[in-house]
Amino acid sequence: MGNTRPAGMASAGTTAPWCSHCGAGLVWPPGSGSVRCPLCHRVTRIERHRGVSERAVALSRPSPPRPQVSLRREPPAGYPTVFGKKRALLVGVSYTGTVHELKGTVNDVREMRRLLIDSFGFPSGCILELTEKESDASRVPTRENLLRAMRWLVEGCVAGDSLVFHFSGHGVQKLDLHGDEVDGYNEALCPVDFERSGKILDDEINETIVRPLGRGVKLHAIVDTCHSGTILDLPYLCRLSRTGYWQWENHGGASAATKRPSGGGLAVSISGCSDSQKSADSCGFSEGEPIGAMTDSFIKAVQAEPGLTYGSLLGEIRARIRDGQGRPRRLSGRLGSFVRRMVVCSGVQEPQLCSSEVFDIYKKPFLL
Repeated sequence: MGNTRPAGMASAGTTAPWCSHCGAGLVWPPGSGSVRCPLCHRVTRIERHRGVSERAVALSRPSPPRPQVSLRREPPAGYPTVFGKKRALLVGVSYTGTVHELKGTVNDVREMRRLLIDSFGFPSGCILELTEKESDASRVPTRENLLRAMRWLVEGCVAGDSLVFHFSGHGVQKLDLHGDEVDGYNEALCPVDFERSGKILDDEINETIVRPLGRGVKLHAIVDTCHSGTILDLPYLCRLSRTGYWQWENHGGASAATKRPSGGGLAVSISGCSDSQKSADSCGFSEGEPIGAMTDSFIKAVQAEPGLTYGSLLGEIRARIRDGQGRPRRLSGRLGSFVRRMVVCSGVQEPQLCSSEVFDIYKKPFLL
């Protein structure tokens, strides 16, 4: 027999009618003034009527119960289904046929994939690529697809997992309207349809791939765009001088705690330039096809000397970029190396290191 209790009524300790937000069945303890739904986590308030000691009525009379739907978003059929301890999302946006067109981004993705597989043991089946060359519509780097792929990257991760997010494309700055940015600007990534669907702000990136990281999970973001210094909105930025002196700056302020992984994981970003700079598409770094300056310098630095610390890696990337963009590149040998590290070259992009927690950059090894 079905329940004959009038709609909206329930005995203490039994199932109240349903959540006023999602329709899930609720259980309310005696004396409670509200109940939090176990499915959608929203609160339904309970009103006690005079003369009713063991019955309660939901203030907002809900619609008839709807079938419960899982909150987990299923990835498109074309996404990798193998979930190992390592997974990566590689994005190259070319903006083909527009005034914003870039030439080297697809090559960036190809070379990053090769590095992850050959040098760090990433399974080929656990690497998701988004480029305009993909025939699968779900793998084209639109705003919607990019956010979906970012959720795929972090979903279901457990302690010991290593994640990589690589983005090659355009980056911009937008005026900060909430007062949580040190320089007064938000940084943002530009998906292929950004003029129609909008950009992805650093706040949204942080919320999507940084905040969900649980204890023991680490994320590395390699971002090759303009204005990318603090693109993940992480609380700490490392200042590294040409002489090797370094210190962490707190860019989170009073909201620093809200920009860290909520579960205790680690997020690190290595970006192509500071927030105020532009990053080169290609500058003769490769004798063959064009490739992003940051991506090329990062890959060559890692391959040239495995086991680098974060500090040594950042210094080597900067030196290689100065070698490609600055005048001192005509000098060779130890003298050229010294000049490239010590002399400031006007207009040369300076890759940046940010983290969700501070550490000794010359003691912590760089591992993916």
